[in-house]
Amino acid sequence: MTRHVAVIGHPVAHSRSPLIHGHWIAEHGIDGSYDRRDVPPADIAGFLADFAASGLVGANVTVPHKEAAFAAAQQRDPVAQALGAVNTLWLADGRLHGANTDVHGFLANLDTAAPEWDRALDEAVVLGAGGAARAIVYGLLSRGIGRVTVANRTLSRAEALRAQFGDRVLPVDWRDLAGTLPSARLLVNTTSLGMKGQPPLDIDLSLLSPDAVVTDAVYVPLETPLLRAAKARGLAAVDGLGMLLHQAVPGFERWFGVTPQVTPALRALAVEDLRAKGQLA
Repeated sequence: MTRHVAVIGHPVAHSRSPLIHGHWIAEHGIDGSYDRRDVPPADIAGFLADFAASGLVGANVTVPHKEAAFAAAQQRDPVAQALGAVNTLWLADGRLHGANTDVHGFLANLDTAAPEWDRALDEAVVLGAGGAARAIVYGLLSRGIGRVTVANRTLSRAEALRAQFGDRVLPVDWRDLAGTLPSARLLVNTTSLGMKGQPPLDIDLSLLSPDAVVTDAVYVPLETPLLRAAKARGLAAVDGLGMLLHQAVPGFERWFGVTPQVTPALRALAVEDLRAKGQLA
């Protein structure tokens, strides 16, 4: 019997999840499908409450429905429980299960692109305090990073992360960012600053240690101005595409019983899709 899976969001036409999972379905010769379901916010609670009637065995969940998926899941994994957000759903034993794989995607991307990035890493700086930042801060703390500084223009949002995760999180006002960089060996951007149509991300990367790693959670454009500046200074620069690819692995394993690999061929396929849509730079 064909196993049907989809990505649920609103809007959802831009999602690259069908490209990723379709590649793996073909690679492993699986009797399955993966498509898109655009579900408006007004309908999401009802859709998830009767998920079994959708014909899907599982789903990815993207904005703006991750919190609704968390509320609907009858069983949640520890990461989803900690973050209050679900991006992966599956049916098992008549119950709707939920997980959050964003943390896995972030960590696996760094592990692959910058091996030993966390070796003796005492301090990291995260720019932004939204949903992506919350997952990344949680992931860094889970790796034993001693202090995670969160810089945000609205200080109260950074302070909320400290309230959620504890005193190893240091909230700072954006105006005080420069003072946090010399002691950080990892800089993570989760903001939209520097993207097309957005204000520039004005940071003096010369303040960072020469062995620092700089990574961006966004992947459109693939090489953001921040990553370009990091490379120009000889710093290790990790784009956000790998996070998207790696976060897809646990869900596919749940739905189809096969653990897929993030290969150069898959990355090349995603990069070619970015190029075709004029989103490389």
